Amino acid sequence: MEYVGFVFGIFGLMAFMEVSSLKGRITALERELTRMLGTSFHETRSSLLHAARSYIGQSVIIDLKEDYEDPDIVMYGNTKHGSNTILDADAEWLIVRTESAKGITEKLIRMEAVERISVRKEA
Repeated sequence: MEYVGFVFGIFGLMAFMEVSSLKGRITALERELTRMLGTSFHETRSSLLHAARSYIGQSVIIDLKEDYEDPDIVMYGNTKHGSNTILDADAEWLIVRTESAKGITEKLIRMEAVERISVRKEA
């Protein structure tokens, strides 16, 4: 019986080592995907603010956190039917102009609601 426990212990250790190396591989793939798509995954609030300030005046794609979804931003501004343009950004707020089939509106969005900002590639 001791041998069975030993064998299962070895297999458990091997499985743990495989899973722990998986996080590093996923991070590397996210970085590669980021470079390919031209987007950035913001890990801190300061990096998100820096990205927002660098994209002022540009057409961007804004991904909001699930609890803060705004249909005008998601459905119109992030698709071919409209655009989102950052007008101003500070530590708490983001001012965005959304141009859509419904018209042009300016939105005030909390920075805590924003998950990711990326430059929109014009076709």
